Amino acid sequence: MAILENYEPKNVFHYFEEICSIPHGSGNTKQISDYLVNFAKERQLKYVQDEMNNVVIYKPATPGYENAPTVILQGHMDMVCEKRPDVEHDFTTEGLKLRVDGDYLSAEGTTLGGDDGIAVAYGLAILDSTDFSHPALEVVFTVDEEIGLLGADGFDCSVLKGRRMINLDSEEEGRLWVSCAGGVSGNSYLTVQRVEASGEKVSVKITGLTGGHSGAEIHKNRASANILMGQFLYELGTICGYALKELEGGLKDNAIPRECTAALLVLPEEVSLVTSQAEKMQAAFREEYAGSDENITIQVTKEGNEDAEVLHPTSQEKVIFFLMNLPFGVKKMSGTIEGLVETSCNPGIMKLYRDELFVQTSIRSSVGSAKEALSHKIQYLSEFLGGEYDTEGNYPAWEYRKDSRLRDKMVEVYKEMYHQDLQVVAIHAGLECGLFYERMEGLDCTSLGPNILDIHTYEERLDMPSVKRVWEYLVKVLEALRD
Repeated sequence: MAILENYEPKNVFHYFEEICSIPHGSGNTKQISDYLVNFAKERQLKYVQDEMNNVVIYKPATPGYENAPTVILQGHMDMVCEKRPDVEHDFTTEGLKLRVDGDYLSAEGTTLGGDDGIAVAYGLAILDSTDFSHPALEVVFTVDEEIGLLGADGFDCSVLKGRRMINLDSEEEGRLWVSCAGGVSGNSYLTVQRVEASGEKVSVKITGLTGGHSGAEIHKNRASANILMGQFLYELGTICGYALKELEGGLKDNAIPRECTAALLVLPEEVSLVTSQAEKMQAAFREEYAGSDENITIQVTKEGNEDAEVLHPTSQEKVIFFLMNLPFGVKKMSGTIEGLVETSCNPGIMKLYRDELFVQTSIRSSVGSAKEALSHKIQYLSEFLGGEYDTEGNYPAWEYRKDSRLRDKMVEVYKEMYHQDLQVVAIHAGLECGLFYERMEGLDCTSLGPNILDIHTYEERLDMPSVKRVWEYLVKVLEALRD
């Protein structure tokens, strides 16, 4: 039995539950894309599906709205796939296991994909509705937003007629997003050499961090497991010798790393120094990150004597130097918009291979030159240590539009419905709006959505009453866009 069938709005939660039953992680969107196409075919709606699996579904205007400007509704169909360490779940083949706790919907031990499955559900519910009036609609579902806005970047905007667009990829009810940062993923490759060594193998794991979205939560003083591991390895080296064998942390460049592991070889008589240093630094980290990450834990596990290939001392020094100097977090606040993060970065993925350390960093800024300068800083650091650097997924900032009839109408409707002001804000997280705005002359764009907590983590929760309120508001906005 569908667990959401008795929750309002029924059409929205019906489609959200169907979406959750289909695997739709980034890079695995063919099945969900075909589901959207079949939806359109069953309702005899015109559609476009491109080679990347992006889908557009068109719905004609209702009577009386034939001359109203076309409205674009837009969201992405892919989700971030994270799970609790003790949970067995194959995101490539399995749907999500949903559960309701009070007013909140979540998935059992995994991310929920409310970002941006709720946009897909809203879009399908609107396309399937017959009980309210609206202009002609172009509902755009893009792919692979979470790994660099790839679907939007490859999307052919010539298939769209509308110049009013409502993006449905925000997570705070009562706030209308009207500008966002641009971003790029920076890839650092540090060549390393290895030598044979013997010793007591010790596993060090930093865990218990809050994590979160590297744009939306970067200003909340949340720790990065990758950065903490760099600090631990540096401090450990000041009290005992060790050889680094393995190092890995983080799964997504746009998620603040919650865990990082390292494997070391040490002299048997110095294992106790590793343990005592872990206890000391765990206490220090918990104090440093009080209020955001009080549960930081450094686990040390002895795994017995081992002969193994470890980093050459020079390579090990380079790796630790890189981690100690790699920027993380907020680099600059906006000088023009109070409380807005202007520039930040997040080294979200780190993996030590046999011959190379790879680190991928998400770099964001609402100022293009600042984004480029921060990328160059990491490039200089990487190349100074003999490594290489490249970038991918570069996307522009979405600039604030001074004159916006769409924004003004949405503010007016909100005031009429709730008798309070809609907050109009710029955000630091990246949105696909920037790519559409850059390519579609005269585009008038906004972004809204219901409350979603702890996105990109396995504690993600969707506020169900908020989903209902945003649905009612969205319907009223579409009814109001008659001219």
